[in-house]
Amino acid sequence: MVSSSSTHLVLIPSYNTGPKLLETVQDALVHWQPVWVVIDGSTDGSARELEAVVKGNAHFRTLALFRNSGKGAAILYGLREASARGFTHVLTMDADGQHPARSIPTFMTTSIANPDTMILGAPVFDATAPRIRVEGRKLSNGCVDLETLWAGIDDSLFGFRVYPIADLLCVMDGTRWMRRFDFDAEAVVRLSWRGLRAINIPVPTRYFRPEEGGVSHFRYFRDNVLLTWMHFRLLLGFLLRLPMLVLRKIRSWRR
Repeated sequence: MVSSSSTHLVLIPSYNTGPKLLETVQDALVHWQPVWVVIDGSTDGSARELEAVVKGNAHFRTLALFRNSGKGAAILYGLREASARGFTHVLTMDADGQHPARSIPTFMTTSIANPDTMILGAPVFDATAPRIRVEGRKLSNGCVDLETLWAGIDDSLFGFRVYPIADLLCVMDGTRWMRRFDFDAEAVVRLSWRGLRAINIPVPTRYFRPEEGGVSHFRYFRDNVLLTWMHFRLLLGFLLRLPMLVLRKIRSWRR
């Protein structure tokens, strides 16, 4: 039986992910309802293919941005619409097939039991993962550990997560950033500053080769520059919040 909820929604941002988008949506609908997709200005026809297959499904919906605005912007668009319709939490997942839909119920039930936390996927990489991607994310993870005073965030870049909508909207509306590839890391840092505890759940992760339909829009120079600038900004924010973070850490030790 498919699990469903009136408070917890699966939200999938997508930009030119080709046939993998349809596969991802169909797999997600097997495990959870409702599922929404935000089409972020796609030009590859994947949105039309999607509509033709799932049209009439009351548990599925597509939203669309007319031009490519970035992952964070697509998620923000979906968050505002979800909040307006009474949802309280979203599980974000990528449209390229890397994230296993079978893990959705575990994440959602954990969130329902712990509504004031963020449920974060901790990727378990297999041999398909590019070495440079696996090693490179360690630097971002180290920066996030420092910026949150070791708040227990296992992976800063993995986008398979459940967020409380109100908290995430609050931090996103408070900054002009978090609209592109910088979304995932900055979201966990700012939510941690807000006092949300992280619950990490291991998740098997697979990278698909181009001949398998795999699509990646990651650009090493462009996106690493964006991440470097993000961590510079967050480090400044960390220094301003340091007394508050230290006090919070001391209180947690005393519990």
